[in-house]
Amino acid sequence: MKLFSEAHKTVFVVDHCPYMGESCRQTVEFDMFTKNRAPGIIPLAPIAKSLWTCAVESAMEYCRIMYDVFPARKLPATLSSMMSTSGDQRLLTVAPKQLMGATRVNFIVSDSRAHTLNSWGQEDQNLQELMAALAAVGPPNPRMDPECCSVLHGLVEAVEVLCKCTDYQHEARTTLMENADRVSNRGRIICITNAKSDSHVRMLEDCVQETIHEHNKLAASSDNLMQIQHCELVLIHTYTVGEDSLVSDRPKKDVSLVLTSEVHSVRAGRQLPAKLMTLVQQHFDLASTTITNIPMKEEQHANTSANYDVELLHQKDAHTELLRNEGKNMQAIGDHFKGKKVDPHLCNSNRDGVVKDTVTLKWCTPRTNNIELHYCTGAYRISPVDVNSRPSSCLTNFLLNGRSVLLEQPRKSGSKVISHMLCSHGGEIFLHVLSCVRSILEDPPSISEGCGGRVTDYRITDFGEFMRENRLAPVHEMRYLLDGTVEVPLEKAKSQLERHTRYWPMIISQTTIFNMQAVVPLASLIVKENLTDDDILNCQKTIYNLVDMERKNDHLPISTAGTRGKGSKRDEQYRIMWNELETLVRAHLNNSEKHQRVLECLLACRSKPPEEEERKKSRRKREDKEDKSEKNVKEHEADKTWQESERQKGALEREKDEVAEAEIIKDSPDSPEPLNKKPRVSVGETQPPEKIKGPVSLLTFWTNRINTANSRKHQEFAGRLSSINNKAELYQHLKEENGMDTHENGKASRQ
Repeated sequence: MKLFSEAHKTVFVVDHCPYMGESCRQTVEFDMFTKNRAPGIIPLAPIAKSLWTCAVESAMEYCRIMYDVFPARKLPATLSSMMSTSGDQRLLTVAPKQLMGATRVNFIVSDSRAHTLNSWGQEDQNLQELMAALAAVGPPNPRMDPECCSVLHGLVEAVEVLCKCTDYQHEARTTLMENADRVSNRGRIICITNAKSDSHVRMLEDCVQETIHEHNKLAASSDNLMQIQHCELVLIHTYTVGEDSLVSDRPKKDVSLVLTSEVHSVRAGRQLPAKLMTLVQQHFDLASTTITNIPMKEEQHANTSANYDVELLHQKDAHTELLRNEGKNMQAIGDHFKGKKVDPHLCNSNRDGVVKDTVTLKWCTPRTNNIELHYCTGAYRISPVDVNSRPSSCLTNFLLNGRSVLLEQPRKSGSKVISHMLCSHGGEIFLHVLSCVRSILEDPPSISEGCGGRVTDYRITDFGEFMRENRLAPVHEMRYLLDGTVEVPLEKAKSQLERHTRYWPMIISQTTIFNMQAVVPLASLIVKENLTDDDILNCQKTIYNLVDMERKNDHLPISTAGTRGKGSKRDEQYRIMWNELETLVRAHLNNSEKHQRVLECLLACRSKPPEEEERKKSRRKREDKEDKSEKNVKEHEADKTWQESERQKGALEREKDEVAEAEIIKDSPDSPEPLNKKPRVSVGETQPPEKIKGPVSLLTFWTNRINTANSRKHQEFAGRLSSINNKAELYQHLKEENGMDTHENGKASRQ
């Protein structure tokens, strides 16, 4: 239950002793304009920064990023409303990202004594005040006695400054009044010095611990001071380039209950600012984003352009939505920022010898400057890593002029995904997070469409009824249980929801009983916590109705999706239905004793009498016999058709042989002329034309089979049976009355 974390108060202690005036031995080109130099002028020699200059510049970069992301502002409304709540409902654990402007920095320079350059007040929390104060201090004095100079003076002063209240802490204490002790006082001390050895570092840690113990005693008896609950000591040992470090790195460890210490050994020059850049990300929970492919015109060639990259720092929350869309959970996000790559957009950037993770986003030329058209889920202030570089300056000026930049995720294939946007508001640049998924302002997709087109037979109507039965409603009066305890409505609702979901298939094809209207009474009553006698009677009636349906061999709504043929038999369908019904009843068996009676009735109805079993067996045998007979008929017809086709084929071959033999005899010179013979035609028969044309077709086979089958199903016409040469005489009774007689040739004559 603490209100402020270590990030709320940061104290910089920079060593100002004479040895900090030594050169870092890393040269910087001072004379950059070499092309326009007149001949005969000697170029300026490169210069090297001192340890003091490197330390001050690194500390200023730390403060610049902190002020860019968390600008110093008045007391935010969130803190005031949080303090105005009553009693134990106050939320007293707030991260610095939730308290915009609640971060404070105090700068101390230590030589023969400690020099405090600013206060915790809001008016001193800006880079201009700090730079002016450091300029007034000046570089270390080489004529100062090194024995009188020590960084211990600054560390003691830092502990004393941490005991003083900031404007936020003072407001919180005066608002809480009697609960003022619930406002914590935590802070961080960052000391940049040139230590002599590891034992020297341990001596500095012991000095800070003793000082905290002494000042906590003084603060306990004071109304203006606050005791230090916890302090983080970050010791940075910097040394010149080319030398070996006399101090070893050490990770964070607990020196005592109120003090945590860590040691970093860093070379001066370019590595010291990079180390402070890494620390500011850790201390304020920041993340890195690199914008690639930024088009920018060249200074030397105005008509050409090149692509540049700019790295930005911002709050880590700007990457949460990006990683969530890639299927990563919050644990994976934490693993990523500990140095593990968990997202395809993350890459390692090597800057000044320091490897760190950054998210790469690609520049996308905006089609419109109206930033209100985009669906934004968050906005976070940004701070360029290299603020003085030309690409960073051009990008900053471009955004401050009212333009916006869309950022897309780099993808190897598929359409581009725009996930972020850069634009300015009120002179400050923000990184906006755009929603990459379906907007909440759009209509949700229909559940009948299915996920990927796979499942579409969801029980949508039943699910709507299920939601209506489990809606939450406000409770107007308290109810008591039988044991006298108060009934908790939320627990009752959870219990009801658990009962309704013990067995609830989501897909229509996975259930039978929930597709039957006859089972609705039992399914709606069995989920109750307690059953009455009428409920048991209705459940038994439902079971008896199902038994009657099975006796009548009624059809069941069994899904035949994915099956071939006629599907399962009725006995199998009812077996599936009874098994599912038993599963439903057994799922609620432990609700009450009366649920057991429903199960007993169900089991009794499932165990059928012997005569019923015999009847079912006989019906099953009859169905199997019918299936076999139908199968045999089909096989017999197929064999008959095959034999007929073979017989006709043999006849055709014989005719072909006879014709060929006749041709041979005809062509012989000694043979006489053959006689003209007509084929013998029996009465009632006609020679099919197919025998002359060649092999019989499949259509002819099928037509002959149909005609043969149809001829067996009706009685032949009497006139056709008594006809002569397939000619039947019509109206014979009229001719007989007129004295006419018929002859064999079909012509009538008078008697």
